[in-house]
Amino acid sequence: MVDIAAILHDIGIPEAEKKYGSSAGKYQELEGPSVVKTLLKDEDIDTELVDRICYIVGNHHSYHKIDGLDFQVVVEADFLVNIYEDEFTQQMVEAARHKHFKTAAGIAMVEHMYLR
Repeated sequence: MVDIAAILHDIGIPEAEKKYGSSAGKYQELEGPSVVKTLLKDEDIDTELVDRICYIVGNHHSYHKIDGLDFQVVVEADFLVNIYEDEFTQQMVEAARHKHFKTAAGIAMVEHMYLR
């Protein structure tokens, strides 16, 4: 399930850009879950799992809503990519590491990739 949520977490971007002219996180969160439901409706995935994936996709920029290891892993993976894509400064990387990384694997990865 985490793999599906991780793959689909930004799926709302095209619809957000079309509707709002922006890929800002709040718009991704608004548009993503309906796209996820459409994509997964014909798959053999339990309704509760689809709902969980939609929750993660629909809140992946709302860090105060992290409520499980699955959600935490998706957020940390997203940060690992965004640090590079958004050209975080060293200070920004350190702040993100201390504020948003909770798992041992995520901490090890951010430190190895960006804080050496």
